[in-house]
Amino acid sequence: MSVKNEVLHILELNIGASVSGQELADKLSVSRTTIWKAINCLKQEGYIINAASNKGYSLSSSSDVISSEGIGLFLNDDYKDIPISVYKSLNSTNTEAKMAAMQNAVHGTVIISEEQTHGRGRFGRDFFSPPASGIYMSIILKPNLNITNSVLITTAAAVAVCLAIDRFSEDKPKIKWVNDIYIGNKKICGILTEAVTGFESGTVDSVIVGIGVNIKTKEEVFPKELQEIAGSIFHSNESFTLRNQLAAEIINNVLSICENLEDRNYLQIYKERSLILGENILYNLNNEWLEGYALDIDEYGGLIVLQRDGQKTTLHSGEVSIRKK
Repeated sequence: MSVKNEVLHILELNIGASVSGQELADKLSVSRTTIWKAINCLKQEGYIINAASNKGYSLSSSSDVISSEGIGLFLNDDYKDIPISVYKSLNSTNTEAKMAAMQNAVHGTVIISEEQTHGRGRFGRDFFSPPASGIYMSIILKPNLNITNSVLITTAAAVAVCLAIDRFSEDKPKIKWVNDIYIGNKKICGILTEAVTGFESGTVDSVIVGIGVNIKTKEEVFPKELQEIAGSIFHSNESFTLRNQLAAEIINNVLSICENLEDRNYLQIYKERSLILGENILYNLNNEWLEGYALDIDEYGGLIVLQRDGQKTTLHSGEVSIRKK
């Protein structure tokens, strides 16, 4: 770990409190000048660090820069050692995570970025990912699953995100099958799950779970075509400076639920959070939009639809929307 990162780690542990330059120098066995340079580097990266004579340096509680040190403080003990790579900007965290997975990245590895220049959603769509206002991350999982059961990971991840948001917001998030999280009538999170499979064995070597959460993106920042449907957990007039903590909570939940993926306890929560169960819907099947009724979620996370002819069909992928009355 570099001196800069070690200084940040100490300041994160003592957020809001002052730590003297001499104390930092003694702890890290470096000169006061080296500490001063590290502090200046952190300030240039956007950290709000206050300096006071005879007191030292303190990381402001209003500082909201995502860091591996900040996230690590809130990870469960079992996950304290997972590798976390934080970037200022990436094309796509899922793309970066795929490359890491092909280089044998370990289970639980996290790739997170302050912004994505070409964030990806389902069906090749873009995911708008402006800087310093959201959480854009990918988690590499190494599940012992066959290809059929791997579909459950998207379902589990949606539940993990909802439970994490519950800790910080009074607005209860809902799930629009299969992978979108809503608060009210606005989408605040998208999940893109991509599997790397072993075709000979029929097992999943790695699963990349991409999670994009709009935390405090102002409405006017969204492109015009998204302003009616996209939203954030917190409104622009609210202060939220706990992105590291929320990111850690999501990671904790995803890893914890995926340890026992096949017990399927989370499916009941998924159903309770569903936006579409019990609703008349439109669904896309073989490039044709059809009408139906969202009846249930099966044991693999598939959507059971009652068709207009009275027959049932189960969707494991595709697009659905609530049919307006």
